[in-house]
Amino acid sequence: MPSSIPQNEPVRNYAPGESPREKLKARLKSMSVEKVEIPCFIGGKEVRTGQKRSVVMPHSHKEVVAEAHFAGPEEIQAAAEAALKGKSEWEAMSPADRSSIFLKAADLLAGPHRDHLNAATMLGQSKSAYQAEIDSACELIDFLRFNAYFYQQIQEIQPLSVPGVRNQLDYRPLEGFVFAITPFNFTAIAGNLPAAPAIMGNTVVWKPSDTQLLSAYHTMRLFKEAGLPDGVINMIPAEGPMSGQVLLNHPDLAGVHFTGSTGTFNHIFKTIGSQISRYRSYPRIVGETGGKGFVFAHPSANVDALATALVRGAFEFQGQKCSAASRAYIPRSLWPKVQEKLIAEIQTIKVGDVRDFRNFMNAVIDERAFKKITGYIDLAKASTDAKILTGGTSDSKKGYFIDPTVILAADPSFKTMAEEIFGPVLSVFVYQDNKLEETLTICDQTSPYALTGAIFSEDRTATVHLSARLRNTAGNFYINDKPTGAVVGQQPFAGSRASGTNDKAGSMFNLLRWTSIRTIKETSIPAKDYRYPFLGAE
Repeated sequence: MPSSIPQNEPVRNYAPGESPREKLKARLKSMSVEKVEIPCFIGGKEVRTGQKRSVVMPHSHKEVVAEAHFAGPEEIQAAAEAALKGKSEWEAMSPADRSSIFLKAADLLAGPHRDHLNAATMLGQSKSAYQAEIDSACELIDFLRFNAYFYQQIQEIQPLSVPGVRNQLDYRPLEGFVFAITPFNFTAIAGNLPAAPAIMGNTVVWKPSDTQLLSAYHTMRLFKEAGLPDGVINMIPAEGPMSGQVLLNHPDLAGVHFTGSTGTFNHIFKTIGSQISRYRSYPRIVGETGGKGFVFAHPSANVDALATALVRGAFEFQGQKCSAASRAYIPRSLWPKVQEKLIAEIQTIKVGDVRDFRNFMNAVIDERAFKKITGYIDLAKASTDAKILTGGTSDSKKGYFIDPTVILAADPSFKTMAEEIFGPVLSVFVYQDNKLEETLTICDQTSPYALTGAIFSEDRTATVHLSARLRNTAGNFYINDKPTGAVVGQQPFAGSRASGTNDKAGSMFNLLRWTSIRTIKETSIPAKDYRYPFLGAE
C-alpha cells in the first residue's frame, strides 16, 4: 500500500508535434476499423450470449466499433452467484494485496493501456482527446491510487486502548454483493464504482451503460491484466430494468453504487425500501444523480474569467456532465460585456468528429439524447419568455451534433433554467443589480438539485456572503472557477438534495460506505468475580 499521499497523474496536452498526439491518432485509426466482440465477464469467464447489439460512434453513427453480448436473467443471476462464490477468498486477502492489484492497474493505465482506453472513450462516447485524457486516463488512475491510500488511512483509524484492554476496529466488507450501475459520460466513474467497493473486500456485479460498453470492455481487460481474481468484478451488459429485477430482489444484495438519473435512483431506493425484509442485511445505497450546475456572478466579477468559465463549463463534452454549467445569473451592469465576450468565444468553437483534434465539441451520445436536447431548444425558440442568443442549430445525419446554444430567459423559472438538459445548452437570467438577494433565493429554490455551483466575485465581503447564502445549493462549490473538473484527492465529488447521497467519490468517505465495522475488545486479565466494591458491608 502507498506509504505517502499519491500525486495526481499529469495530464497530457496532445499539442501538435508532440509524440503522444501522434500515438493516440494512430490508435484511433486502428480501433476505428477493429470491430471487437464484447462478452459478459462472469466468474472470470467470457460469456457470449448471442444476443448482440452494435456499439457505434456517436459522431459517425454508421460506423460500428463493437458488438456487445447482452445478458439475460440467467446470466445476471450467474453474475450474482459468481460474486458470492468469489467473496471468501477475496475478503481473506490482505488489504495490501488487494490494493496492489489496483495500483498495478493504475500503472498499466498510465503506460501501455493509456492510448487504448482513451481511444475507446473517444470513439465510443465522442470525447475529445483532452476530455478523454482527463477522464479515462488521469481520473481513473487517480481513483485507483488514491483509493489504496485512503484505504490505508482508514485501517490506521483505531480506538483508544487502556492498560489491560486492547481495542481495535475490524473493517469488514459487506455481507453479500454490491451492484454497481454506471453512466456513459465518465469512463473513470464507470471504473471506480465497481473498484471502490472491491478494494474494501467486496465482490461486485457491474452493469455499465449501454453507450459506454467499448471503454467498459477495455477497463475490464485492464483489471484482469492487473491480476484481479475471478468473480471479484463481474461485468454484464444488460437492460437496466431486467438487471434491476434480478439483482434488487436478491436476498444477498449488500449495496448499490450508482451514478445516473435521479428518476432511476428514486426507483431503486423505493424498490429496496418496499421490500427491506427480503435482505440479509440493510443494503447500503450510494448514489450520485442529476444536476443543474449554476454560475452566479456578482457585479464585481471579472468579465473575461466569467465568460471563459461559462464556455468551458457549459460546452466541454457537449455539456454531458452532471456538473456542467447549465444556468447562469448575471447582473445587468455586467451583461453587455459578458454577452459580447461569451458569444464571440462561442462562435469560434468547432463541432465535429473526435478524430479531428481541432474540434472543441463533438457529438451527443445517441439519438434519444439528441431529440431530448433539441426539444428544449425548440421550446425556447417558440416561447416569448426566452430568446436564442447563439446556436440553436443541430444535425443528426452523420453524427448527433448540436451547436453550442445560449438561451436568454426572461423568466428565471423558465423550463431550461430549472430542468436538467444534459447537453450543450446554457440558459442565462440577467438580474437587476439591486435585486441580488432576491436572485440568490431564486438560484437556491429554482432547481431540485444540489450538485455543483460557482460564484464569481472580486469583492471578498460579497464572496463570503454569496457562499453563505448558497451553502446548501451544491455539494461541490467553486469560487472564480467553472463548476466542473473535480480532481480526485483535491475536490471529493458528490451532491445532495435530488443530486444524490453526497458520499464523495475520490475520498475515504465513499470507501467507508463499503465496510461494516466490527469492534473487538480483548481483555488481558478478565474479571473472575461478579461482585463490585460498592457491594461491600458498611
